[in-house]
Amino acid sequence: MELVLDKPEGYLFIRRQADDSITVMDRTLRRSFILARRQLLEDWPITHAGQLDAALAAPIMALKPELVLLGTGPTQIFPSSDVLALFVDQGIGVEVMSNASAARTHGLLAAEGRQVVAAFILAEPSRPGE
Repeated sequence: MELVLDKPEGYLFIRRQADDSITVMDRTLRRSFILARRQLLEDWPITHAGQLDAALAAPIMALKPELVLLGTGPTQIFPSSDVLALFVDQGIGVEVMSNASAARTHGLLAAEGRQVVAAFILAEPSRPGE
């Protein structure tokens, strides 16, 4: 039996997810980022879901998603209800989940051609010696 590598085409995909990093295509990211089907916004300046506010949500909203997957790290941490209302008031669905769940869900929805944006919150990388 011949095995054939099935590489997704037409969208950016997550190849690997760990607690301290996520690999999009062949690029390993260690800082928070926003991922749309065809666009990667690196160095999103957030390290905890509690920091999310209107200013940090603006780049997500600018991508005009139908659904936002908010990956909050190794565990699910809900941002404030005011922040969630920002999305709902614009008719944008929002699901809060761990980064692992957001990575899997993004892959499925992006493959279906959905206008999904995944925002991944990664903790600040530790410095050597800490």
